[in-house]
Amino acid sequence: MALITADRERFPNTPWQLVETRHEPGAEGALETLFALGNGHLGIRGAHWAAADSDLPGSFINGFHEIWDIKHAENAFGFARTGQRILYIPDANNFTVVIDGESLSLAESEILDYRRSVDFGTGVYECRITWQCRSGAVVTTTERRAVGFASRGSLGISLDVATDREISLDVTSSVINRQDQPVEDHSVHDPRRAGRHAGRVLLPLRLDGGGGSLRLAWEAAESKQRVGVAVDHWTSAGHQPFDTLVDQDDSSVRYVLAVSADEPFRLEKTVSYAAGRAIQDASIDAAAVAEEGLRPVADIFAESEAHYREHWATADIVVAGGRPELQQAIRWNLFQLAQATARADVAGIPAKGVTGSGYEGHYFWDQEVYLLPYLTYTNPVGARQVLEFRHAMLPEAKIRAKELSVEGALFPWRTINGLEASAYYAAGTAQFHIAAAIAFATNRFVWATGDVEFRDGMGAELLIETARMWISLGFFGKDGMFHIHGVTGPDEYTAVVNDNLYTNVMARFNLRAAAALEHAGVAQEERQLWQAAANRMHLPFDKRMQVYSQDNDFMTLESWDWTTPRSKYPLLLHFHPLVIYRHQVLKQADTVLAMFLQWQDFTAEEKHRAFDFYDPLTTGDSTLSACVQGIMAAEVGYQREALEHFTNAVFIDLDDTHGNTIDGVHIASTGGVWSSLVCGFAGLRDQGPVPFFDPRLPGGWEGLTFHLKIRGRLLLVQLGAGAITLAIQDGESLEVDVRGQLFAVGAEPVQVPLAPVPEPESTVFPSGHPTASIPVVRATNDVPRPAA
Repeated sequence: MALITADRERFPNTPWQLVETRHEPGAEGALETLFALGNGHLGIRGAHWAAADSDLPGSFINGFHEIWDIKHAENAFGFARTGQRILYIPDANNFTVVIDGESLSLAESEILDYRRSVDFGTGVYECRITWQCRSGAVVTTTERRAVGFASRGSLGISLDVATDREISLDVTSSVINRQDQPVEDHSVHDPRRAGRHAGRVLLPLRLDGGGGSLRLAWEAAESKQRVGVAVDHWTSAGHQPFDTLVDQDDSSVRYVLAVSADEPFRLEKTVSYAAGRAIQDASIDAAAVAEEGLRPVADIFAESEAHYREHWATADIVVAGGRPELQQAIRWNLFQLAQATARADVAGIPAKGVTGSGYEGHYFWDQEVYLLPYLTYTNPVGARQVLEFRHAMLPEAKIRAKELSVEGALFPWRTINGLEASAYYAAGTAQFHIAAAIAFATNRFVWATGDVEFRDGMGAELLIETARMWISLGFFGKDGMFHIHGVTGPDEYTAVVNDNLYTNVMARFNLRAAAALEHAGVAQEERQLWQAAANRMHLPFDKRMQVYSQDNDFMTLESWDWTTPRSKYPLLLHFHPLVIYRHQVLKQADTVLAMFLQWQDFTAEEKHRAFDFYDPLTTGDSTLSACVQGIMAAEVGYQREALEHFTNAVFIDLDDTHGNTIDGVHIASTGGVWSSLVCGFAGLRDQGPVPFFDPRLPGGWEGLTFHLKIRGRLLLVQLGAGAITLAIQDGESLEVDVRGQLFAVGAEPVQVPLAPVPEPESTVFPSGHPTASIPVVRATNDVPRPAA
């Protein structure tokens, strides 16, 4: 289903905004996601105040969750015990507007003009609607919203009502406890969606109001986490509230007045949320703490505008040429990255950011592999805070390691509070590769920033404890090689296998990185053992196909029936896991991802053959896949395929191509879009001796421009069809490798001519592969790359 691109009259191509010019029923939930606002801590879904048919309106705070005991149908030792789920916080984004006795409604009232937008450059949501009222009055309502940044718990909303004649106006502003409203549990039909709690979850601690103010606080029944809410109202003519009602589920402030054509009415609503450790003590009044954070609405809008003015100065990515709507889509994805991470502070980044409840609000490996590249090179302070958050989980990770009979630290596959929350171990706990993802992100951060303090402290601990996990999980076999059995790689369509290539490749990296540390807490014998395991790591290779095998048994599996209709995808919703596990079919890039992350360890020929073999087997049922497939397609020289995969990735949410945008933005995919541009088309590879570029600009594109914050410098990269230009805009000079040539880059731009990439040749695999009888292009260009 195409949402945005299918109707460009309704959703015009505007490079710095997402705009809707006509309201139509049918996709409210997805649009609530697309028009959401957030700052990494607080998120407000883009629901209409006048929409009676909103699908999943609400607001979220990163990490505010409820817990429950997981009930396993058949229990076993070491299964996850505690479920965790992000909660809807009391939602302040609510109004009702009654004109001359008519309650304005998108479904039932007559609309003369409609326009709503979210502005990427300012972070401001605006919705302007002109109504033809039954009384004859023509009324225009304008709502604007913004979240704070310096004051990260703040929300500012203004509502303007203008009329062409005198009207009777009745406006109610509400705070609604949506968490305890009865809603269908969609997770029984789709495991990607969040479930619902039975019974009341938010228990009121304080419910006070008067004079246009609300002071409210709740506590989650089981987790005992608290949230405080403070709300103040201001009106343009100093009108006093008609009444203020306070309830545990719906607290409101109501204004009733006459409005004339020459004096429009404005209502400003400033909201402050308080959550987290600072208010957990029972003696602390959470509502009073929230009150301290109240800011004038104008200040909140100014904070948002100032934040994005500074942010885009170095985080924008500009594409010249290509499809006209591509720049808008790229900026929307980058905007979502900023909204998910800017003020998360020392916290994780949920898989849906703060735009929805999908995946229960859990933190996965996504944040290390897909989000931290963006953060590391655009907001290094934010990247360090995410790694500090992981480091804070070490005590729980060490306990979990012992529970699963390994040493070191075993981080949970999905979690909010540090405990494993994945009830299905085959596609959860068995994904030990999350340990290597954390180590990899740690190593990249240290390499890209030169942060010695972090390297020698938290970073070293993360690398060491994950290495200890790998050395105890694996073993030296009779063949003298190091093996890791009983694991699941990124591809969840092949689960609990032996020697998953991705896992082994990343574990090898982890062991080598830890062995290279000069750290007093590591004995020489332990370091030598890590190095030996890395040197002898078994990487399955199929001699017949001349390609690395995804695991020891992947090449023996039955081929998938590729005549399966598209209506049966994603496969996980239509086939039992055991059916999928015994077939040669992938949910997402696995071996190909390993070759991207550990690019130094594989030859160009090995990458070519791996991409040719696995790309046709990959369904793309995971939103994490298209970006990686595009990056590697670009590297091996498949220009058309690279652009196709990238385009699929950039429109995943805008076109709701996976059918679950309703539950929130796929934040990891938006991070993959950043990597597709920087690592795919610009060809950045890191963690070698120096930054390395091997550009692959798509046909039809005239240029690609972006900045990187690297080792205390600000590097400007400008890629054209025939050259790459590099310049340091802040900081000292930097040595950079472009296709095997070293350049000292300083303030004066360095332009490097780029030879055209040779035309690719075709590759045909032996029988037993979907492409056996189909010519598949394979590039022959083997650009020299630096040694690891």
